[in-house]
Amino acid sequence: MNAWSPRSPCTPGCAVHGAPPVRASDAALRCLNFLLAAGGSLLAGDSLDRPDAVRNRARRLLDALGVRLEGDDSPLSLPGDGGPPVGTLIVADHVSWLDVPALLAREPASLVAKREVGHWPLVGRLARRAGTCFLERESPRALPGAVAAVRDRLLAGQSVIVFPQGTTWCTEAGGSYRRAMFQSAIDAGAPVRPVTVSYRQHGVPSTVAAFVGDDSFVGSLRRVARAGGLAVRVEAHEALRPGAGVDRRMLAAAARRASSGGAPGAAAHGAGVRLPRSTEVSGRHA
Repeated sequence: MNAWSPRSPCTPGCAVHGAPPVRASDAALRCLNFLLAAGGSLLAGDSLDRPDAVRNRARRLLDALGVRLEGDDSPLSLPGDGGPPVGTLIVADHVSWLDVPALLAREPASLVAKREVGHWPLVGRLARRAGTCFLERESPRALPGAVAAVRDRLLAGQSVIVFPQGTTWCTEAGGSYRRAMFQSAIDAGAPVRPVTVSYRQHGVPSTVAAFVGDDSFVGSLRRVARAGGLAVRVEAHEALRPGAGVDRRMLAAAARRASSGGAPGAAAHGAGVRLPRSTEVSGRHA
């Protein structure tokens, strides 16, 4: 960990059950079903070229663990406007490894993730299969190349999911958005879709799914498998279209405000969006 890397104060102690756990035998069965579903996904070789297959596989992973997916089924990507195809930069808060299947269950898309994700059991292989762009968090020099790679995918008409907090927090409200990846949307002229991913147990906010600090994947999987009444909600907010005079700092602030429950602001500004006056200030880019 260096000074550039994002930090979260959350520890595995933050991840607690908000409802009585299910029986150990039921949890064991859920883990087995998850492993079978994950293994089936790997053997099937589904890729983003088959979006319905990816979506169904992701939903099976959630179902195997008894996790209910909430929110409507509308796409997170924006439809084309008749011009050259361009993808959508989907930006979401980051709580858990479960965020990935929850988002893919809603919108099959490329992902940007920290390099360590590629080494996680099963999930890492699934992430690679989904065309994930792995980011070296410890190397600022690698960042421009990653931003360029995301820009190119957007220009090719492929939507990309990014977790701009750069690390996980125990709730969707934690942490600010790093700005760099928003430059890819500006360079590509692509819309930005803020998304909130939140967890509930029997309708009450819960941190049980949080994957934070030095928690292990196996430990987190067991905890999720024991969670009673767990649901993940994927809520899309109004898209932001960066226009003239909008920089990545302003875009990141507006997206974070939207994903944490505030309004992003959307008065006309040329062909794009005027962000709230409080963000219309010049400054150095991160």
